[in-house]
Amino acid sequence: MYLKHITLLVSLVLASCGEAPEPPAPPPEPETVEPVSDLLGSADSSDAQLYQQYCASCHEGGVFKAPHVVTFNMMPARAILDSMDGVMKQQSADLTVEQKRSLAEFLSGQKLGDADTATPVLMCEETENWFDADAPRAFNGWGLAPGSTRFIDGDTAALAAEDVPQLTLKWAFAYPNATRARSQPAVAGGAVFVGSQDGTVYALDEETGCARWSFAADAEVRSAITVSDWVEGETPSLYFGDFKGNVYKLDAATGTRDWMVNLEDHPNVTITGSPKLHDDKLYVPMSSTEWASAADPGYECCTFRGGVTAFDAATGKMLWKTHSIPEQPQLTGGTNSEGTPQFHPAGAPVWNSPTIDAKRGRLYVGTGEAYTSPAADTSDAILAIDLETGDLLWHWQATAGDAWNMACTLEDDANCPVEDGPDFDFGAPPILLPLDDERDIILAGQKSGFTHAIDPETGEHLWSTRTGLGGFAGGVHWGMAAHDGVLWVPNADTDFYGKWEGERKPGLNALDAASGEIIWFTPAPNKCPEDRKPACDPGLSAAVTAIPGVVFAGGFDGILRAYNAQDGAVIWEFDTVQKYVTVNGETAQGGTIESDGPVVANGNLIINSGYLYGGREAGNVLLVFSVEGK
Repeated sequence: MYLKHITLLVSLVLASCGEAPEPPAPPPEPETVEPVSDLLGSADSSDAQLYQQYCASCHEGGVFKAPHVVTFNMMPARAILDSMDGVMKQQSADLTVEQKRSLAEFLSGQKLGDADTATPVLMCEETENWFDADAPRAFNGWGLAPGSTRFIDGDTAALAAEDVPQLTLKWAFAYPNATRARSQPAVAGGAVFVGSQDGTVYALDEETGCARWSFAADAEVRSAITVSDWVEGETPSLYFGDFKGNVYKLDAATGTRDWMVNLEDHPNVTITGSPKLHDDKLYVPMSSTEWASAADPGYECCTFRGGVTAFDAATGKMLWKTHSIPEQPQLTGGTNSEGTPQFHPAGAPVWNSPTIDAKRGRLYVGTGEAYTSPAADTSDAILAIDLETGDLLWHWQATAGDAWNMACTLEDDANCPVEDGPDFDFGAPPILLPLDDERDIILAGQKSGFTHAIDPETGEHLWSTRTGLGGFAGGVHWGMAAHDGVLWVPNADTDFYGKWEGERKPGLNALDAASGEIIWFTPAPNKCPEDRKPACDPGLSAAVTAIPGVVFAGGFDGILRAYNAQDGAVIWEFDTVQKYVTVNGETAQGGTIESDGPVVANGNLIINSGYLYGGREAGNVLLVFSVEGK
């Protein structure tokens, strides 16, 4: 959600210890066309007419999630074009290929070409036999640790709490053609593996940031890169998904593709959550963009159902697929106000990474809202699924009757369900945490502002604690952290949508995991200057990460902070919203910290900055911090 990167995704709504090597000279400026601000009012411009017909109603303040027209000239033309074949394909379905290209150039003020606005990538001088088999995988997947606790042990982190105040920037990497950065980095074998908005996956040298190799996926890679275990004489594999619903396996040492398969579930299927690897099986969550397609009153809403698909990790063979809504969508016999046929049931997407429970042989995921009315009882719910068979074992619903899609934000709301929200998804992965009394507990944070505890055996609800007002961007949005009976809960409570009224409490909470009692709360101070509002906001929406004695959290305002885990005192902070001279020679821009959270390994603190979406501040930089001399 942010400026340069209010990314087209948000457009969605159009519907929607060594020294870094010497950087090369920056590339020439791309060829430009007239700025969008000079053209939008030109009645004799065919591009301006296309904009008015297909875009203006959403991108001039009509839809809260959509990037405003004034931000388009900060976006790469390629990103705008890609969005018309991605999240905005329903809205641009009537445009020809030539019209899409022309409109992308018009809105961005840049010419499309082979090079586009490509950032140069500094390749390492030595790329053969570089993979260090003696450098173990630091952690795995979005949850970072077993149970998705996002707690990194002291040996892996190699960063002591007392040293955190001495953290300084070590190197920065500019993502090419990007206005957001949301793929959580993975660390293994001497490399940082990360995906990007233009679909490139990089293996960056952990010490210097130069690229060992890169791989071009078919679409944006939002998920974390999952790294397999390895034995002597073998290199591990990498697994990830892209925006078009493709799942990949790569050789970690070379970037060579071993296989690629598609979820083959629905035209609007996409992968937002990170695949989870366990016992030679890959479990992939299924989300969609149909909530945005529904903004078109001529769209037959809705037929997507979220869920999880299991693959054989070695071959890519699909083993089973389980939908979060068991019933097949059917024509209701009714139509919307425009006469378009309607379907039901639909929705309950899974846009978080599965949590594996090896002891019980199951996984847990959270679901989002229903797209049609009445809402399915597995929407806004926690699901338990058998690892071997895919059987749905139990589900617990937190918010009943939550049916919503993008049409609800428009004047022409023909496809909006009668409930109109409140859109209280579970976006953060459920945490499976052992307690001192030898019980396990599931902890689930929701966009409603509530955190819930559930018995993993039965799905019985144990307790709920409210830490914020909740809303479209949280409450709890992307991820919590837990260790030794304590749960750290970030709260966004942003007011950029303005639908919910009441006391907002953006900040970080510590809860007793057994009882839900709040141990401490540290509010996020509002340091946003007037000229950055409303894109700048103090809320904590990105996933948080804990190491012994410290919790790291980044905010909508781009400020990364380290908190004392015992009392919530801020012991270090860094404002990432600035320009950086990067190892690849490009001047990168920091912005909102959103979605993926910090990772800590081998003494390095690694974080993405920039997430243009829903009015937030764009950016395209990966930042690596360390303590000098350690």
